[in-house]
Amino acid sequence: QVQLVESGGGLVQPGGSLRLSCTASGFTLAYYAVGWFRQAPGKEREGVSCITSSDGSTNYADSVKGRFTISRDNATVYLQMNSLKPEDTAVYYCNTQTFSGNNWGQGTQVTVSS
Repeated sequence: QVQLVESGGGLVQPGGSLRLSCTASGFTLAYYAVGWFRQAPGKEREGVSCITSSDGSTNYADSVKGRFTISRDNATVYLQMNSLKPEDTAVYYCNTQTFSGNNWGQGTQVTVSS
C-alpha cells in the first residue's frame, strides 16, 4: 500500500523553529520529487516547497524563502522551518506522484502562537 506520513508538527512561539518529516511506505521515496503544501483554515491548499529526486533542486514559495529549507535523504524528506510566523499556521502535507497516482499524507498541524 502506497502511503505518505508526515510528522513533526506542533505548537511553537513566533520566531521559533520546527522540522517536519515525510516518510513513505509501499514505494521508495528517494526515486520521486516531493512537495510540501499547507492549508490554513478557510484557505486553499498552497505549495510551500519542493525538491527533485535527480539532483536535489529546490523551489520555495515567496512567503517562506529564506526561512524554510527542504532537504532529503534516502528515506525522508524534511522541511526545516525557522523564524516561524503566525501566518505559517496550517496543516502541512507532503505530496508525490508515483506509479499509483497522486499521493498525499494525512497532514501535520503547525500552530504558531504566543
